[in-house]
Amino acid sequence: MSLARPDLDPELSALLADMPLMSQLSTETVAQLRRLPPTPVETFLEGRAVDRCEVAVPSPDGAQIPLSIFSPGGAGRTAGAPCIYWMHGGGMIMGDRFSQIDIPLEWLERFGAVVISVDYRLAPEVTGTTLVDDCYQGLLWVAEHADDLGVDPARIVVAGASAGGGLTAGVALMARDRGTPPIAAQMLICPMLDHRNITTSSRQYSGGPGVWTREMNEFGWRSVLGELADEEVPSYVSPALADDLSGLPTTYVDAGSAEVFRDEDVDYATRIWAAGGQAELHVWAGGFHGFDALCPQVRVSAAARRTRNDWLARVLSPSSAV
Repeated sequence: MSLARPDLDPELSALLADMPLMSQLSTETVAQLRRLPPTPVETFLEGRAVDRCEVAVPSPDGAQIPLSIFSPGGAGRTAGAPCIYWMHGGGMIMGDRFSQIDIPLEWLERFGAVVISVDYRLAPEVTGTTLVDDCYQGLLWVAEHADDLGVDPARIVVAGASAGGGLTAGVALMARDRGTPPIAAQMLICPMLDHRNITTSSRQYSGGPGVWTREMNEFGWRSVLGELADEEVPSYVSPALADDLSGLPTTYVDAGSAEVFRDEDVDYATRIWAAGGQAELHVWAGGFHGFDALCPQVRVSAAARRTRNDWLARVLSPSSAV
């Protein structure tokens, strides 16, 4: 017997009906999805005054980690700018550094921020901590080159959506435990935080087609974890496992009420509060997974983006604190 589910927002429901949806993933379908041509990044840069630079950062195992650096162009560029370090979504098995890039590019325009997006390696080609290690190494490089980038090292915000949100949480835990680099804030957009799939919302979105179902989530996590047993999974990979959420930067968490990740995201924010930290949590009524990225034109999506912008404005203000 299937569990009752929260209703979708009416505008989102109408648009979702026209989307090609799946219920499960396989090695073959992931390979097919990876071959689909992505939207060229130039499409998102059109009409924006943006300077773009590409660099590659060496990882400890010798791989090269590509970073795309987007800076305000012309008169919009100033020294000591805030920085948004972006980690893309895609279930840790798909996507690249230009995935969902329109979200942080809005912050480049609005706040004069330097946006840096990391192309971490994907599962199952790599497993375990490799993905979060790649993201962390890129962040270290950004902090070490803050002056050259025109970035204020005290205003580096880490951010990501879905799998990227989970990697963002893992990077923040890693930076806290290692004592570097300093992170001003973390933004977790519908983050993928818990490999166990034990919540009510995970069970609600099992079976049937969807944007991201319980079965798709299980496939993504199996791809990342490889041969690791449950007791061997590091909290940097599955941040919900972290025993201690104290000492984290101020945090923004959001999710839709009608998605797999709802309950693990609410729990993560609740545990940050319980540890004495600061978190702002929003659960958008009727939102499916990634609703604001897939359907930015509807009212609930506009509200979600506007609320994130307002939070970032407070975080990035030199004279204010969240």
